[in-house]
Amino acid sequence: MIDEPRQDSLAAGSARVGPKATEDEVPVGTTRGGLSLRALLPNAITAAALAAGLTGIRFAMSGQWNMAVYAIILAGLLDGIDGRIARLLKAQSRFGAELDSLADSLSFGVAPALILYLWSIQDLPRLGWFASLAFAICAALRLARFNAQIDTDDQPHKSAGFLTGVPAPVGAGLAFLPFYLWSATDIVEFRNPVFVSLWLAAVGVMMISNVATFSWKSIRPRRSIRLEVIAVFALAFGALLQEPWWTLAGICVIYLALMPWALFKYARVRRQRQAR
Repeated sequence: MIDEPRQDSLAAGSARVGPKATEDEVPVGTTRGGLSLRALLPNAITAAALAAGLTGIRFAMSGQWNMAVYAIILAGLLDGIDGRIARLLKAQSRFGAELDSLADSLSFGVAPALILYLWSIQDLPRLGWFASLAFAICAALRLARFNAQIDTDDQPHKSAGFLTGVPAPVGAGLAFLPFYLWSATDIVEFRNPVFVSLWLAAVGVMMISNVATFSWKSIRPRRSIRLEVIAVFALAFGALLQEPWWTLAGICVIYLALMPWALFKYARVRRQRQAR
């Protein structure tokens, strides 16, 4: 969920898939006769992710908090595979890129903001609503910045294998950290509307920040420990099935702890480039 949006990251030949693509440009993997089923599959997965995110709002409106969060997690999983399938099938297109950004804005910006508002912070009519607005707006701004930089060659973070700011799907996962802890411990303080509002706004700021964050491409374990890494992932999956809320909270804490390390790694890469 960390490398988003993905359908617009690669293009074949001279075709563009970003905002600078022309109106008459034929999407990769399609013909003038229309879209093939191969080209439709990634977009269908993106639409399914959008449906999952919006359904999360419906669950929240009926007080089914666990199902609401599960729906956002499902949207994140679908978002993590749509771009990879598009690249595998060579079906990237500008339409897919725009749909992916729109779906991400709703599923990882608007939906988490509304779910957390209904779950906790509606008890603070003013501060709570402003916190929800801030998060949703920051998610939209983060995705708009990503789209604006698609055709830009000067991207120091990306060229070094890092992302700029916290990705929207990861931001949605981090936003639910108070809910994870509340579900795991039943401690009412984690549902405190002031705490949730401040946390939601803080995650929004992290999404639009200019700090370097890890992407999957920058995480390359040494060959000597790859078996251990696979074992850790298997154990994490087992823990997710047994204790989902503790596991999700742990993943959030690990990600937050790695953010300073990402800054250190990027600073070292930048110094090495300047020394050349």
